[in-house]
Amino acid sequence: MSRTRSLRTRILYWLAAYALLLAAAVSLHGFLVNEYAERLLWDSMLRTEFARHLERRASDPHYRWSDSDSLRLYVGDASAPPETHGLPDGIHDEVELADGTEILVLVDHVDGLRHVLTLDITEMEREEDRLTLFILGSSVLLVLLMGAVMAVGLGRALRPLTTLARDIAALSPDRTGQRVVPGPQASSELEVIAAALNDYLQRNEHFVERERAFIRTASHELRTPVAVMSGAAELALAVPDIPAATAHQLRRIRHTADDMDRLIALLLALAKDPARLLQAGHPIELSALLPAIIDDHRHLTRDKALEIVLHAPQPCTILAPPGVVSATVGNLLRNAIEHSDDGRIEIALSADATVVIRDPGHGMSPEQISTIYSRMARSAAPVGDGIGLELIARVCEHLGWALEIDSAPGGGTTATLRMHALGSAR
Repeated sequence: MSRTRSLRTRILYWLAAYALLLAAAVSLHGFLVNEYAERLLWDSMLRTEFARHLERRASDPHYRWSDSDSLRLYVGDASAPPETHGLPDGIHDEVELADGTEILVLVDHVDGLRHVLTLDITEMEREEDRLTLFILGSSVLLVLLMGAVMAVGLGRALRPLTTLARDIAALSPDRTGQRVVPGPQASSELEVIAAALNDYLQRNEHFVERERAFIRTASHELRTPVAVMSGAAELALAVPDIPAATAHQLRRIRHTADDMDRLIALLLALAKDPARLLQAGHPIELSALLPAIIDDHRHLTRDKALEIVLHAPQPCTILAPPGVVSATVGNLLRNAIEHSDDGRIEIALSADATVVIRDPGHGMSPEQISTIYSRMARSAAPVGDGIGLELIARVCEHLGWALEIDSAPGGGTTATLRMHALGSAR
């Protein structure tokens, strides 16, 4: 199951982050504005009260300040709370006393005396804290409600896109006539996407049909004359008392026709879908097939001091087209023979359907091996018989097999072909 988030989820995340950031910014702005306004209000109120006190004292010699429950005036430090000692002249906000009371303090010097005017703001701060919590809670609730509304709205807005994506995922390469139809609520952009995709599907169907027609034609029109040549050469070789030179040429015709048939089998295998190709396969006992492949290629060692040795093959059964298996292993053996002059070519088969072919030949350079593995590098011309190995590498990749080439110039080559034995984990 894919862990990639949907477009709806991504948009919701971004909108939720934006809403939280906006709510935090508005709350912070409101807090700063409130603190600034509160500061101006306290400053104005305390200074007004203190100025009124000074005016009344100047106009009425018998006037005395009378403290209230929240507003108190202290003259000199002796009677003032200890927490106000040492405060400079001006307004001081949220000074906390020993009993937990919060006060607002105005300090001013008049006629050489230090006056301290305090205002008890404990209850006001509590109300402010409760209001702050209410605002934060309402902001969170608002963000949640906005998120729910946005989720519903995005779900409705993106439903045509989700439907289109589901329809595209349901397309199968095995069916023809498939088209994507956008819903009635689809936007103009989705209609453009659907039209372009339908045009692609139509052109792809024509391409697939042309490819299938070519495969059917090539399978019959190419293999038939090759089979005729091979059969004619076989019949001609059966005629008694034919000249040795003629027999040699007839054998060359027969072997070349067999090689061409194997090459056609590889090319047709590449042109077919891997799943269908394996479904068309048959159980093959590799331990019985390998000796036949070796016998078919033993004539290539006639003019060389080469010996082909098959070590005791272990019983192993695979499911694959017989022609493809014979062509693949045969081409690896052919390359080993053509790149060797003398010595022993050793072949081994293990129970996990791994065929190893070691030759004592000329070997290949790292650049040649890299060219074989690089299927995308088509501009560079292959060296020697590299095109054969490259074709085998493509067939192995097509069928999910693995081909490894280990070689060094002058040190021989080891080709390891790993197929899939029946009953083994892939």
